[in-house]
Amino acid sequence: MVKVVGVRFKKAGKVYYFDPDDIDIKLNDFVIVETARGVEFGHVVIGPKEVPEDEIVAPLKPVIRVADDEDFEIHRENKRKAKEAMVICEEKVAEHGLDMKIIDVEYTFDNNKVIFYFTADGRVDFRELVKDLAAIFRTRIELRQIGVRDEVKMVGGMGPCGKTCCCVQFLGEFEPVSIKMAKEQNLSLNPTKISGLCGRLMCCLKYEQETYEEILSRMPQVGTIAITPEGRGTIIETFTLLEAVKVKVRLEDGSDDIFQFKISEIEITDEMDPAYLKPSEIAENADRIADIDKQ
Repeated sequence: MVKVVGVRFKKAGKVYYFDPDDIDIKLNDFVIVETARGVEFGHVVIGPKEVPEDEIVAPLKPVIRVADDEDFEIHRENKRKAKEAMVICEEKVAEHGLDMKIIDVEYTFDNNKVIFYFTADGRVDFRELVKDLAAIFRTRIELRQIGVRDEVKMVGGMGPCGKTCCCVQFLGEFEPVSIKMAKEQNLSLNPTKISGLCGRLMCCLKYEQETYEEILSRMPQVGTIAITPEGRGTIIETFTLLEAVKVKVRLEDGSDDIFQFKISEIEITDEMDPAYLKPSEIAENADRIADIDKQ
């Protein structure tokens, strides 16, 4: 086990582990740490704790110090300079006629590098732009192209639900979201209904997916034959969250009626109503279908 603290450099950003060394570090302290891109000012969001070695990305770098008043002033000054740098960069992008949009600018804490984040539809030749920016700021320049999800995370906004986007509030990392999740949750497949501000599938589709998968593993398919308190019938509709089904039952007088049951109230067979089988499945199950018809 290794003792670490978890540090974030942006609100809802990814958490990185650092070695607290012998420094007295508490949750919500601000610290100065050395990272792969230089010295940074970070927020301790996970207090000192021990984690397995396989969770550590080597080498584990130590915390330099807990931030003092002077460090806070440097951090505020870097934020101010970043806003000015963004205006200058946007002017230079226009001068060079580049098809790119500057989204955010960051100074590393030690001013060793200025990072410009941008979006573009394709590859952009920004070599001349970098030369101009390096001459102006007299430090290392990095231009980093980001995707539409990262753009929304940086810029922010209100989601279709009326709340601030999850990626801005608390999502440290994006998780894969698929159209299969929307289908299993019986959501409208209209892209405008299930897409976020970024134009991608909404991250919140992932939140309840595990619950849906667990319930769906117990739910029968539409067309399955079930034994109910009212008699033998065919499942014609399912309600996942209610864990209930609608069953079309053939009554003793020969008429049909529809009932709703909890799946715990019925016995689900491994048989399918022939009306719900595909032609290929009908051929494969000819003998079983003949037995069902006799019943």
